Amino acid sequence: MHRLLLLGCLWLLAAPPASSIFQRPTGTPAPPHLQYLLEPLHPTVHTRRGATATLPCVLRALPHNYRVKWSKVEAANYGESVIIITNGLYHKNYGPLSPRVRLRHSHRYDASLTITDVALEDEGRYRCQLVNGLEDESISLTLHLEGVVFPYQPSNGRYKFNYHEAKRACEQQDSRLATYQQLYKAWTEGLDWCNAGWILDGTVHYPIINSREPCGGRLLLPGVRTYGARDKQRDRFDAFCFTSALQGQVYFIRGHLSFKEAGQACRSHGAAIAKVGQLYSAWKFSQLDRCDGGWLADGSVRFPITTPRQRCGGLPEPGVRSFGFPSKEMRTYGAYCFV
Repeated sequence: MHRLLLLGCLWLLAAPPASSIFQRPTGTPAPPHLQYLLEPLHPTVHTRRGATATLPCVLRALPHNYRVKWSKVEAANYGESVIIITNGLYHKNYGPLSPRVRLRHSHRYDASLTITDVALEDEGRYRCQLVNGLEDESISLTLHLEGVVFPYQPSNGRYKFNYHEAKRACEQQDSRLATYQQLYKAWTEGLDWCNAGWILDGTVHYPIINSREPCGGRLLLPGVRTYGARDKQRDRFDAFCFTSALQGQVYFIRGHLSFKEAGQACRSHGAAIAKVGQLYSAWKFSQLDRCDGGWLADGSVRFPITTPRQRCGGLPEPGVRSFGFPSKEMRTYGAYCFV
């Protein structure tokens, strides 16, 4: 009997306490305010549209009668949308993300959130909250989609969209309104645009690389210029849209086609005439490079250039060039199709 007690004591001494099972690497102690949750090593998770992404949330110990709640912080209205709640044994999904989310649960301390078939609207900040009476605590993570920002205006000219129309216009072009972080990153990568446009949080901006008179003057430094928050119903600007990788392919059909004939040509190949966001995505992620103007679904004519050359628009930077919105009866262009 004494021998069994002695062995039991030795085992308890040798066994690590529950709180030390998941230790952080040496030199990176967890912040003192987190008693149960591990601070993530990488608070930003990078992914693309259509991929599967996991946001890490791991407990260092299991308190009694706890729950873990995942929510998404909504930039447009500063609220939070609950995604999933679990008590370690059972869970319940909530909201529009419900069909595409699950808990990874690779071990009993793992409350990480997995999102399948990542969509454009999934980008943003997420919160993993341990609900444990008076000892609630949480960590924040950011899901970042690799993508491209493009300015967009309708066929009837600049500054025609209120906020809601801008949001709808981006969605119609296989994209969504860009966030400030996405617009800022696009500016650091060379986006230079003199027209102000709506972004997702309801503010209005324009990115300038080369300071010039029509765009705030030569004396202002380059940067993302801001008009701040505007009236979403009354004020009118352009839009800055964001899109990510495609689950499909954009290709060009050569010909002298009207807009209607372009749509028919794509359908005869089992495809649809491409949207603006799809062309930008193909240019960004598939390095689509053509010197030929082609019709797109909104009635505009554009062509993507990854290797700039004199006879293809003459501009020194890569980009998607535009011929604007010519008459839809003009039989001058080919067609960009998406399948």
